[in-house]
Amino acid sequence: MRNDPRPSPDLLSQDRSDAADEGVLPGDYRKTLAIVREADGPVQVRAVGERLGLDASVRGKLEPLRAKLAKLDDRGWLHKRGDGWFTARP
Repeated sequence: MRNDPRPSPDLLSQDRSDAADEGVLPGDYRKTLAIVREADGPVQVRAVGERLGLDASVRGKLEPLRAKLAKLDDRGWLHKRGDGWFTARP
């Protein structure tokens, strides 16, 4: 049993099927999801990073964001296309 009062990192982004709406996601995940939804089409990690104010010229600054987008894909909130671009699920 964990004595740590913080939620498990695995629970920070819930599966879409388990959630009524995106309000269950932490704020940074909601903001990332909103950026992808507002796009006119598929987006690259770099474009999302730029909207978040990250230094997109440094690849290492984008890797945590890439992982976050991949987690949103794994949990059913986003779709990662074969070319690595992301789209919002309907």
